Amino acid sequence: MTWASTVRRWEQPRPLPGVRAMRTTLRTAHLMASGILYGGHVYNLPPDQLWPALLATVATGGMFMAIEVYRLPLWLVQLRGVAALVKIMLVAAVPLCWSFRVWLLTATVVIGSVASHMPSRYRYYSILHGRPIGGQEAG
Repeated sequence: MTWASTVRRWEQPRPLPGVRAMRTTLRTAHLMASGILYGGHVYNLPPDQLWPALLATVATGGMFMAIEVYRLPLWLVQLRGVAALVKIMLVAAVPLCWSFRVWLLTATVVIGSVASHMPSRYRYYSILHGRPIGGQEAG
């Protein structure tokens, strides 16, 4: 098997039964958890009260990401995957830049909203290929 044939195989999403319901459920749970986390920081709740929301945000985001990478490994180099990686870095920066936590979390909300709603030619754009890849996903 050549590198080119491996990459071509990765350009097509793998089928996953029930993926639409899984993605919808995880996205909903992730939005709820991250909204609670964001609001807790905006209203300056004590860090120990934010742990459950942080854990739920990380868990749902991680599961959502695992589904996306399983279905299309090149998701990581599409702008939608790159946006997710940037959001992870911003959230990870919160403990290091505590006084800027609301700004960091605001940036994650903005990036998430823009990445989710931009036209598919941008969302599926692969920084590796220099063109959209896999935008015809079902589910």
